[in-house]
Amino acid sequence: MRRLFTSSPFKSSPLLKLLCLILPLSAAAAPKTRPAPAKPAAAAEKPAPAAPAKQQIVIAYVAALQNPPPTASVLEPFIPDLGVAGAELAISDNNTTGQFTGQEFVLKKIIVPADADLTQSFQQPAAAEADLALINTGAESLVKIADSDAGKNKLLFDIGSSDDALRNGLCRRNVLHILPNRAMRADALAQYMLKKRWQKWFLVIGQAPGDSLYAEAIKRAAKRYGMKIVTEKTWTNTFNSHRSDQADVPEFTQGVEYDVLVAADETGAFGEYLDYHTWSPRPVIGTQGLIATAWHPTHEQWGASQLQNRFKEKTGRWLSETEYAAYIAVRSIGEAAIRAKTNQMLAIRDYLLSPAFALQGYKGAPLSFRPWDGQLRQPVLLAAPREMVAVAPLEGFLHPKTELDTLGYDQPETGCKF
Repeated sequence: MRRLFTSSPFKSSPLLKLLCLILPLSAAAAPKTRPAPAKPAAAAEKPAPAAPAKQQIVIAYVAALQNPPPTASVLEPFIPDLGVAGAELAISDNNTTGQFTGQEFVLKKIIVPADADLTQSFQQPAAAEADLALINTGAESLVKIADSDAGKNKLLFDIGSSDDALRNGLCRRNVLHILPNRAMRADALAQYMLKKRWQKWFLVIGQAPGDSLYAEAIKRAAKRYGMKIVTEKTWTNTFNSHRSDQADVPEFTQGVEYDVLVAADETGAFGEYLDYHTWSPRPVIGTQGLIATAWHPTHEQWGASQLQNRFKEKTGRWLSETEYAAYIAVRSIGEAAIRAKTNQMLAIRDYLLSPAFALQGYKGAPLSFRPWDGQLRQPVLLAAPREMVAVAPLEGFLHPKTELDTLGYDQPETGCKF
């Protein structure tokens, strides 16, 4: 049989020839696979640049431990180092802001025994490295520290004294006063009494040195606001040794017509016994009863409750007047240092006494310092034991510059001569 096909139909096909030409060219054009180059050994990591050093503001806290007073109440805890916790809370608040401004606030505490000489203790190394210092002591000790070689070149914040003389004849250029002085407290009470038209006062004075000074402030306020002191008596507690103080009060207050009984008893020797025991049903004001104070546990307005709660969470107790003073002193330093961007004492002092300084003190008005005597301008709280009654200056008491200067010694009245 004859073969139908003598060869493959594709053997001489043009298409086959074309494929034979293309395939070798494609293989030659394909890139050759090369092994990935070896990665170089990891270079040693460069250390991160060091953070710039913070500007440090060192504050000393100088105080002597307190002995419990003979009239200490069992209802109130006795704190021998009262004031320290307020300063510590303020340091924490300052550093919260300082982390954004490159500043660090450091508190150096110098707490000595109650009978130690605070002037000598102020020469300790911790105080030497601080140009700013909180001093919690009485007027006499404060003046000694301010005039000493260790203290005269520092800015001192008085957080323990309300003595009027420190804002007058005994004033010092390097001392700023945080607590309201006795004149400010008496003026605050007088404003409220004038508003209530309780203008006839029965003044009862204790025998402690501070009692007579408080009484002088009361007399000054009475004259300033048109009050009349109808009777002035000294509490001697010598009526009858077989009777209690409460039993002596009716006899002591009998036979006098008055609107309010004004107690001048800073040590608490008798003032607590006056309320509800007077011959006539009259309110008690002054150092007991309705008091004038920088701070009070019942104060809640203007953010005060938040400060109260933060302090209570830290310490387990309510913020006291002395601890509030320590808090405000440290916060004042922080505000001045942060605003002026400095840790230099003189620059901080200049800012504190300038019109630019204004500190929110949780009392409804900015706080500032009077340049003529170093006293902190501030509202004064009028409080009963369990109630906030009013805040002075009261509405209607006017002043050409600031109503806060209606409390205490205004510039034309000051006896301070720097």
